[in-house]
Amino acid sequence: MPKPLPATYAPHFDNYIKLVPEEDLIAAIKAQQPVIDRYFDTISEEGSMYAYAEGKWTLKEMLQHIIDAERIFCFRALAFARKEPHSVPGFEEDDYAQNSKANNRTWKSLCDELKAVRNASILLFESFTSEMLNSPGTGNGKPCTANAMGFVMVGHLNHHKNIIEERYMIN
Repeated sequence: MPKPLPATYAPHFDNYIKLVPEEDLIAAIKAQQPVIDRYFDTISEEGSMYAYAEGKWTLKEMLQHIIDAERIFCFRALAFARKEPHSVPGFEEDDYAQNSKANNRTWKSLCDELKAVRNASILLFESFTSEMLNSPGTGNGKPCTANAMGFVMVGHLNHHKNIIEERYMIN
C-alpha cells in the first residue's frame, strides 16, 4: 500500500510520515526490523536510565512510550479497518510515560516487549486488505486511515531514534 495522501490523515502526523523513506507500508515496516531487532539492544542497562535534561524522559521511558504508541496506532488502524463508527480516543503521552513505571523495568524486558509488539503489528498490517487499509475513521477527533496509521507508526519510531541519536548521543 503506497504512502497516504495528506487528505487521509491529520496534519500533525505529516512530520512522522515524512520520516518514512519507503513508499510501501509493509516494506517500510519490514525495513525497520534491524532497529527493532538490534539497535535498542546496544544500549546498556545503566545507559537506559539516562535522560538528557531535567524533566526529560529516560531512555526506558522513551522506549515504553514507543511501545505504547505503537499499540495505540495499531488499535486505531484496527478500528478504522473494521469501520468503527465512533472516534477512538487520543492519549496524553506524558501521563502514559509517568504512569508506565518504565524505570522499574529492565532494559531487556522493554526490548523484548518492543520486539513482540512489532511482530504483532506486522501480522496485523499484513492481514489488512487494500480496502481495509484505505478505510477511513476518526482518531482523537481527526480523520485518518489504517494505512496512514501504519506509516505514522513507522515514522514515530524513526522520530524517536533520531532524538536518541541527537540528544542522548547514542548511535
